Amino acid sequence: MHSWSTCLNSNVTEFILLGLTQDPVRKKVVFVTFLILYLGTFIGNFLIITTIKTSRTLGNPMYFFLFHLSLSDSCFSTSIAPRVIVDALLKKITISFNECIVQVFSFHFFGSLEIFILIFMAVDRYVAICKPLHYMTIMSHRVCGVLVALAWTGSCVHSSTQIFLVLSLPFCGSNVIDHYICDLQPLLKLVCAETYVINLLLVSNSGALCTVSFVLLMFSYVIILHSLRNHSAEGRKKALSTCISHIIVFILFFSPCIFIYTRPATTFPMDKMITVFYTIGTPLLNPLIYTLRNAEVKNAMRMLWSKKLISDIKR
Repeated sequence: MHSWSTCLNSNVTEFILLGLTQDPVRKKVVFVTFLILYLGTFIGNFLIITTIKTSRTLGNPMYFFLFHLSLSDSCFSTSIAPRVIVDALLKKITISFNECIVQVFSFHFFGSLEIFILIFMAVDRYVAICKPLHYMTIMSHRVCGVLVALAWTGSCVHSSTQIFLVLSLPFCGSNVIDHYICDLQPLLKLVCAETYVINLLLVSNSGALCTVSFVLLMFSYVIILHSLRNHSAEGRKKALSTCISHIIVFILFFSPCIFIYTRPATTFPMDKMITVFYTIGTPLLNPLIYTLRNAEVKNAMRMLWSKKLISDIKR
């Protein structure tokens, strides 16, 4: 009987991805759909990043966190979408073991970074609404910088744990992954050993991160919404608009994550479409939700493009 390391080193050098579909016509649909969604995601988040970076009016902590959310969204979708777009043109999709490891790391790194940023955005809104007089003192540039540094560090720890889990798996049989990405859930189906403990570690890592974060966010927004009773009608309307946009974002992001990562090591046919939703859909919806529901961002974007047009005309 082979040891885990022997199985891993001698038998698996690459995986075959079945992708979203094997049908040539549907592959073309996947190619066009993912290309449009990815371009929309990248352009939308790039606009937010550029606007916040160049605008003097968007200097408060909320936009600092929004900048990092858009950055993590761009990287998160880039870790998945370009490869899916290219793969849709190929008859046989293969991914090397090393590429698979890199994809697992980047996928979980930027996914967890988004989770931490959403949590800190909730903290920011709590302080802004419940402690308005002390807002700039509590949410100083230094504090915001430390929180973002913690988010990057926490993401690195989480994704490194995922990598250690993958490297400990003994792949001795099939190398065909019934998915369009490398992730622990579909990889567990290829393992030639008991996966109960590994799955328990997966649930306690990714599953717990998603579930605990979701509960914390829901609890924080319940407190925030409850405290709005003491505000004026105008202040209540403005705060409610911001909070609703945040709530929409994290419900759309966390619901599929919790479904995927908090259950036993089984896969369902719908898993691929659910994964599409939070890997491609949510990063596209974030810029739309935050710009369409935020007058300050829209005004800053108008000013940015009007300045660009004026400078282009002068040339």
